[in-house]
Amino acid sequence: MLTETLKRAAVILDAAATPHGFDSYVQLVAPTWSTSEVRGRVGHVDRQTPGTVTLTIDTNRNWAGFRAGQYVQLTVEIDGVRHTRCYSPAHAAGAGRTIELTVKAHPDGLVSNYLVGHARPGLLVGLSQAQGQFCLPEARPARILLISGGSGITPVMSMLRTLAAEDHDQPVTFVHYCLTGRDLTYRQELAELSARPNVRVVRVFTDEPGTGDLDGFASVEQLDAIDPEWRKAETYMCGPAPLMDSVERIFAAAGISEQLHTEAFTLAQVVAEAGDVGGRLVFGRSATSVTSNGRPVLEQAEAAGLAPEHGCRMGICHSCICPLTSGAVRDLLTGDVTTGPGQEIRICVSAPVGDVEIDL
Repeated sequence: MLTETLKRAAVILDAAATPHGFDSYVQLVAPTWSTSEVRGRVGHVDRQTPGTVTLTIDTNRNWAGFRAGQYVQLTVEIDGVRHTRCYSPAHAAGAGRTIELTVKAHPDGLVSNYLVGHARPGLLVGLSQAQGQFCLPEARPARILLISGGSGITPVMSMLRTLAAEDHDQPVTFVHYCLTGRDLTYRQELAELSARPNVRVVRVFTDEPGTGDLDGFASVEQLDAIDPEWRKAETYMCGPAPLMDSVERIFAAAGISEQLHTEAFTLAQVVAEAGDVGGRLVFGRSATSVTSNGRPVLEQAEAAGLAPEHGCRMGICHSCICPLTSGAVRDLLTGDVTTGPGQEIRICVSAPVGDVEIDL
């Protein structure tokens, strides 16, 4: 009751504190306080492996928790500009107001490289509430197979930790693909979890044949060796496109695609079909145009010196939506073509098809 009273009082004060709002003044003395927004302060930083950073973030009271496998949008200020990206909490669900994110630096990743190189305790970040449908069902399956690759380990690590915290006693197999042993995050904890009688952890080091539990990318033979009962398992997978494509083909051939649940953490680098790449891409409001190279509209806009609003760059958060003025674009996730003035498109996952004008 007290919390609701305080919120109502804050709404009144917010109106009185225009144009900046009540939150803006309170932030001067309590940076993570807000009447409605989720904010956090980095409490601990751990660089487990080269090129990664694990952040423990203490959130404010607006954090509503999450289900294992979901993601959040994290906002950080870099050189005076706010940037937003999506990351999956890696800790067990129900762990209170402290969340854990592990971030891997990507070659062209502005935010990931900043966090890996510069994140320190005390760093203030913005957060969204948890989102996404990639999560464990409330009724836990009788048999579970978890598959991850690279930085895709975080949502399935959350699933494994959550099951362990619940003392789940049904069979769980966790298989993780990474380049080398040096790239394996959560090494010690995985070893400890594998000591549980119902949990099997399998490591696949793709650049170090003979050093992991198994070698090579996914195949039917490999899955049979990992878990002979994999065809009966509900499977949750997050990783790079080549790994996910191979597993999806295996499950389709076995006729059990409905048992495979996936989350992509990177957008495959693709271009439109060769016959569609040519044409002019016009940014109407900015009076700018370029010769299209078939890459996503967002990338071409940035290359032209524009700075469109965006977040995840994977078609998830919908913060980059812009109206299509004329022409057609192809959705790089679904292959669908959208045409006609006024149609809203996600410019991070939309590639021009011929001449296109965007209201940007």
